[in-house]
Amino acid sequence: MGASQDRKSAKAKNPRTGRRARHSLSRESILEAAETVAVRDGFEGLTFQALGRELDAHPTSIYRHFRDKDELVLELVDSLRARSYGGRLQATDSWRDDLRAQARHIHDHYLRYPQFALQMAARTTRRPAEFSNVEFALDAFVRAGLPPEEAATCMRVFGNVIRSLASMESGLQALDAETLHGDSLAWQVEYRGLSAEEYPRIASLSDHLTDIGNPQVFDRAVEMFLDAVEVRVARLASHAP
Repeated sequence: MGASQDRKSAKAKNPRTGRRARHSLSRESILEAAETVAVRDGFEGLTFQALGRELDAHPTSIYRHFRDKDELVLELVDSLRARSYGGRLQATDSWRDDLRAQARHIHDHYLRYPQFALQMAARTTRRPAEFSNVEFALDAFVRAGLPPEEAATCMRVFGNVIRSLASMESGLQALDAETLHGDSLAWQVEYRGLSAEEYPRIASLSDHLTDIGNPQVFDRAVEMFLDAVEVRVARLASHAP
């Protein structure tokens, strides 16, 4: 009885503390762990089981704060956006400068999370950071001189173009180094070696071709879009009654 009783007594005095207490979790601690898991394993690997392991907690305890994975993902996407540039979008007297700055913030944000940038771009979070983004862009397009319907449409096109380009660059950055190098090198080697007879335009312009991830491509796209808005405003004004 002695040894067995001693072991039972020791267990009673020193209970096992393998998993954290159920009530010690918070939305903030879960989101922090979710970011760690998503950066490491992508959104596919962001499961409540993986979070439980990361937090040293039972997976079911996460349901006290998030009803399912989708709610968690939307909250994570919006919180990461707020952390990247929340509060940094301040309207100036130049709608072009404002949209240019917003595009750059979004671009840099997506490149900060290349592992799941494409999935992030496709989601609508309907949360504060997203609402602020939409409000800021709509205001800029209205100040550009677009009527309401045109301003709303241009906001949507602008957002889709910016997120698409940023996601594409992020996808490149997520490639392994060897694959990325090979794709970039193709524009300097394979394209320059093409037959001028079969591909005359490529041959004549090969010295000016850039790879997909060239940062100048994004900046040029933004400027082209802003130029198009000015043309659109002028065209609508010329046809106004």
